[in-house]
Amino acid sequence: MDHLPQTENFVNTKSRCRTVYFLGAAILLVLGLAAAQVAPTPNAKKYTTWSDYAGGPESLQYSALTKIDKTNVSGLQLAWSYMAPGPAGRFSFNPLIVDGVMYVVGKDSAVVALDAATGRQIWSRPMEGTPTNRGFNYWENHDRSGRRLIFAVNDYLQELNAQTGEQINTFGIAGKVDLREGLGRSIESIDTIQSGTPGRVFENLVILGSATGELYESPPGDIRAYDVLSGKQVWVFHTVPHPGEYGYETWPKDAWKYIGGTNDWGEMSLDVKRGIVYLPLGSPTYDLYGADRTGAGLFGDCLLALDARTGKRLWHFQVVHHDLWDYDLTTGPKLLTIRHNGKMVDVVAQPTKFGFLYVFDRVTGQPLWPVEERAVPQSDMPGEHSSPTQPFPTNPPPYARQKFTVDDINPYVEPEEKERLRNILLNARNEGIFTPQTKDRDQIGVPGENGGANWGSTAADPTTGMLYVRSYDAPTIHKLSLDPGPQATEFGPPEQRGHAAYVRNCLPCHGADRARITFPASISEERFLSVLRNGGKEMPPFTERRLPPKVVKYLIAYLRNPAAGESSTDNPKDAANPAPSGPARYFGPFGSVLFANNGLIAMGPPWCEVVAYDLNEGTIKWRFPLGTTPGLAAKGIKNTGSSSLLRNGPVVTAGGLIFIASQADRIIHAYDKDTGKLLWETEIDANPDGIPAVYEADGREYVAFFAASAQGQPQGPAPTPESGRDFVFKAARPGSQGYYIFALPQKKTQ
Repeated sequence: MDHLPQTENFVNTKSRCRTVYFLGAAILLVLGLAAAQVAPTPNAKKYTTWSDYAGGPESLQYSALTKIDKTNVSGLQLAWSYMAPGPAGRFSFNPLIVDGVMYVVGKDSAVVALDAATGRQIWSRPMEGTPTNRGFNYWENHDRSGRRLIFAVNDYLQELNAQTGEQINTFGIAGKVDLREGLGRSIESIDTIQSGTPGRVFENLVILGSATGELYESPPGDIRAYDVLSGKQVWVFHTVPHPGEYGYETWPKDAWKYIGGTNDWGEMSLDVKRGIVYLPLGSPTYDLYGADRTGAGLFGDCLLALDARTGKRLWHFQVVHHDLWDYDLTTGPKLLTIRHNGKMVDVVAQPTKFGFLYVFDRVTGQPLWPVEERAVPQSDMPGEHSSPTQPFPTNPPPYARQKFTVDDINPYVEPEEKERLRNILLNARNEGIFTPQTKDRDQIGVPGENGGANWGSTAADPTTGMLYVRSYDAPTIHKLSLDPGPQATEFGPPEQRGHAAYVRNCLPCHGADRARITFPASISEERFLSVLRNGGKEMPPFTERRLPPKVVKYLIAYLRNPAAGESSTDNPKDAANPAPSGPARYFGPFGSVLFANNGLIAMGPPWCEVVAYDLNEGTIKWRFPLGTTPGLAAKGIKNTGSSSLLRNGPVVTAGGLIFIASQADRIIHAYDKDTGKLLWETEIDANPDGIPAVYEADGREYVAFFAASAQGQPQGPAPTPESGRDFVFKAARPGSQGYYIFALPQKKTQ
């Protein structure tokens, strides 16, 4: 495969991507052909609980509850709140609610059970590390005598008794399953593998994805299923195929030994009736340069359908061949039934980071509308072989902007800044969503790897076939280099790796001169580690997930000998490790949003929108900007959408509403799901994040939001009086991180 002509490789891939990838066609026909042809409209009443992440296994983010509706939503009030102080902006939790009990991550990363009607704490279980930070899995047996919460903590899969909070010690070894095992790499080489997003429970299995990291030689993103009772692995699907497995020929010969990624770090969806799990997979590593992974690279950037009981591939569709843009699929695939060409069809709809919405027959994998392989710009990087074509859906239309011209420059910047941005655009490679990265000039990506639809960003209504995307335009700028720069934690001597860790984690507070760090002169290594893990008066704690033990050792090495760490990048070529197959390794900055000098995104608004699709027709019905940018809103400019980096999403209800937050201005909104008209909004003290949960307790309907005490990532230029973050978003009030639960006022009894 290493020496096959590039055209032969991609011609084969193109042919496969235009067709369906079958395994066991007869089984599929038995399981689902009749349903696909004559599927009735789903019974929406089944969507009345929130005992699964995103509201249910279909990832619809939909509630059939109707007590809060268009006529009364304006009366919504804060019913109760529960504060969960901890690392700022660390997580975006979607609560689970079962039998009137809400399960959340609480203070200092404890797992907590709350009375869902009052917020009263029922039990709290401290954890030694960071639990899955976007939600949990819940399982119960047939007679409900056994009920379990399932989640990972610092790469160990664990379970708690949902009724008491006690650890299930019969699970795994002493209550834990090490997720680093069984990946074909040494455990010591794996910094983290635990995903922040929960998997899915099917029968007595918990199916998991992973967060592998995005650098060279990251671990592979194998999909694995574990027995809920014993913790034993039941099946595994290799997302980088091993010899003899389907797709092996789309990689270099030994790629499975060193290529990582191709992982489900976001969400997955489950057709319980058919026993099919749908997995949106990310890009192979390294994300931005692929000379050591020549070929299409299955199953990178694929929507993958597996038999949930066995892990066998049923079909897949690759939406990006040989990804060079970090275009991970991450939004949960939406499983619903629509009318198409006069028939009811069970479909799976998959949004993307780059603005396209792909819609497939859920059983066969056939696109509902034609997908065309079209020629795309080619790479000029040494050793790189970009795909000559990429798959473009002919319908529905894209929800995000996919080009950035000089006419699109932000109008709210000074003339000199407009000219600077104009020069950047005119001198860069700027040819649309599939513009390759290069080393000789800047490359512009639109809507960017932080844009489009990310985890949690999409909801769907199973009763109408409507789908709602929270879209974000965040054009990025890149230039490849042999110098790994801040990514050098994998390369060079320990001091250099430690310097890279310092720049990433410590520089914003301690500065280049390492102010207020006296190690090792007046502090022991043990004391240093204690402060690092537990935090200090002004310093947040750094968990093992954020700073693994291996990286802490590098950090200590740098602090003991700063000169060695800061001088070891003088010769960038020395830092460029060759891949196992030979080519030099190039690096590029991840997620480098192109900002103007006032902190706003360089492209003009609207930056964030909610876009409503009628999937029965494949058309966009309406769209509106979501949120404001506080610095502009103060000047009366409010129809911009948020300019701050965000990852969150909506919930749609049978009461005719869309609930969604805008993080930058700390506002929670309710919109009319049929028209997009704003019906209610309120400001809270923290930055609302993640997916809301809609549930009923003691006969009353509630809407729950998690809100963080700070944004999770830096936004544009460093804060200064002239230019900074306060222009882009409102800072949270101290002590405000936690859960905010809204309901209608209770009626007074006589």
